[in-house]
Amino acid sequence: MRLSRRRVLSTPALATAAQHAARAGAASQLAMPGPYRGKVAAIEHAGSIDRGAFQPEPVRQMMARGMMELTGAPGAPDAWRVFFEKGDVVGLKLNAVGRPHVISDPSVVREIIRSLNEIGIPARDILVYDRPLSGFQQAGFAAWLPDGVRWTTASQGAHPFQLDMEGYDADQYLEMALAQPDAPPGDPHYRRSYVAKFLTKQVNKMINLCLLKHHQSAGITIALKNMSHGLVNNVRRSHFTPTLNACGSFIPAVVDLPVIRQKCVLHIADGIKAAYHGGPGSKVGPYVWEHKTMYFASDPVALDRIGWSVIDAKRVAMGLRPVGEAKPDADSHFYRMQPEHVEIAGALGLGEYEETRIEVRRVRLA
Repeated sequence: MRLSRRRVLSTPALATAAQHAARAGAASQLAMPGPYRGKVAAIEHAGSIDRGAFQPEPVRQMMARGMMELTGAPGAPDAWRVFFEKGDVVGLKLNAVGRPHVISDPSVVREIIRSLNEIGIPARDILVYDRPLSGFQQAGFAAWLPDGVRWTTASQGAHPFQLDMEGYDADQYLEMALAQPDAPPGDPHYRRSYVAKFLTKQVNKMINLCLLKHHQSAGITIALKNMSHGLVNNVRRSHFTPTLNACGSFIPAVVDLPVIRQKCVLHIADGIKAAYHGGPGSKVGPYVWEHKTMYFASDPVALDRIGWSVIDAKRVAMGLRPVGEAKPDADSHFYRMQPEHVEIAGALGLGEYEETRIEVRRVRLA
């Protein structure tokens, strides 16, 4: 895979990552569901988007307040220090699916990077990532990253079974009795999804910057699916056809991998623009709405449970059935969506599923 100047991990950067690999153990207290199980901060700002464009200053206010509401810290830098400290190599997982309608936005990404810089984490110790190189390039992510911030991807997407291994760790994988049609029978390689080296070898903590969207096979794609389908390969097997759909079990099984549980310490859902149908790709266009809200959590299950309710409420308001009851239509082809992945993740101890046990700190800034 060809590397750009920014993508190359320099010798000092590799040394830093190696020196701090042991820090993963120190981060164990932050492992999912993290220090704030069952807590979600929801920050709304009416001025966060104007004529389709995100507004940097409202985004900055939302980010600061969200982190403070989540942690109870008196200031934004103190809140960020709950999760990160100087010497950490921090990964930032973006999302390019849904382009051009609902993808990770420069204003949000830059504010996260600025906040990390403010607490002593330099640009060289921030690694921005999304799994497929093609999506990263087509979204234009590299062009608007601040100077010195590195970026990487795991896959060029050329392998017919998504099992190209250059960007993946052969020692870290989920093996599951699930395969694409025509996979060689009896070969365990085709029943495995390998974790990206980005997570296993290059960072010791990760921020999961997800979106608030409908998904045809999973029902919703927020925090859990951004990890399950963004941090491993061979994901097509989980939803290969409208009836070969195993997202309900595949998503929580992937996120339950120890390296993912331990290193994905903070989840920020950008719901300034959201999609209630047609997801996750380009068909979301007619179903995008300006929700003007961002969500913050160390608990991805609680975040997804609240986000699921938001999407269902919007669907009902627009005359659609909730994701768990909806039938296929022209813009959502799967026989049955599987939002139960959220509840199963809760049963695995990844977070709090029951809404009655989730504390949502809602703040409207303007």
